[in-house]
Amino acid sequence: MRRCDRSAFRSVALVIAAGLVFAGHRAAATSPSVVAVDGVLCDLTKTLAGPQLRVQCIWAAGVDPHRAVLKPSDRQALSTAQLVLLNGYGLSPAMKQLPKEATWVAVGEQAVTQNPGGDPHLWHDPSHLRAMTRIVAAALSRVAPAVLAKIQTRSQAAQSLINELDAWSNAQIRTIPEPSRVLVSEHRAFAVLARRYGLRELALLPSFTTAGVLRPSSLGAISRAVQQSGTRVLFSESTPPSKTLRRISRSSGVGIAATPLVADGLAPGLTTVQTATRNICTVVNGQGGRCDLATADRLDRRWSAIP
Repeated sequence: MRRCDRSAFRSVALVIAAGLVFAGHRAAATSPSVVAVDGVLCDLTKTLAGPQLRVQCIWAAGVDPHRAVLKPSDRQALSTAQLVLLNGYGLSPAMKQLPKEATWVAVGEQAVTQNPGGDPHLWHDPSHLRAMTRIVAAALSRVAPAVLAKIQTRSQAAQSLINELDAWSNAQIRTIPEPSRVLVSEHRAFAVLARRYGLRELALLPSFTTAGVLRPSSLGAISRAVQQSGTRVLFSESTPPSKTLRRISRSSGVGIAATPLVADGLAPGLTTVQTATRNICTVVNGQGGRCDLATADRLDRRWSAIP
């Protein structure tokens, strides 16, 4: 190739490269900014958005949204987002006083309008999780109509898997001997799960204390209720279990499950489906049932592979 030809070729290549860089920057700039705040919404939103949309999560898995506070970077992300998705029903008190400068969607409140107690832990019931999936997909489609078809395809795949998760969960619960189909925990964070699968729920602190304070006068009543409930274990919401739960365990003679239940969102490093199946298996194994881990793993692999 002659020198002039090589020079012309380099010039053309530089123009093409610059055009590609500009196009990439333009696509990034025009991609709507989506923020998912709490509960399972981080994983659910990213699953439905795919690679076409930028999704920023405010609170990482394992953070308690009831007590979490916003960093300056969180406030900046919220103030510039074109779509903010939060659970609602008071799951994240830190969000309450913020100005609503973008399109804010309280996903749980829209998905489950009949919720007399205002329980925010709605995703523990797969029928609620399906409804939340539809709300998130519709919200994403409004801010990114160019990829509506892809979002809807992912939504349909996710809802189908949630149906299978529901059937699997029910089958696992049925392996628990009937006298032990009970869920005893400190707080009323699993009422939705218990209702869905016919478990008797005993939330110790709301049922027997005032303002969640365990006094010596309450301990005897709690211990008797635990012993009479038919439960084989107590279910913790943290590692290590709280001092209160350990005290109740010693008084009642009922041990604490080795694995805690995840109440307020995702388990660190796990997906929505993995967190749900781990919770179910923790209850089932703790109460003398048999959990089908192979099917649970297959469900999660399919969830993670939604294109």
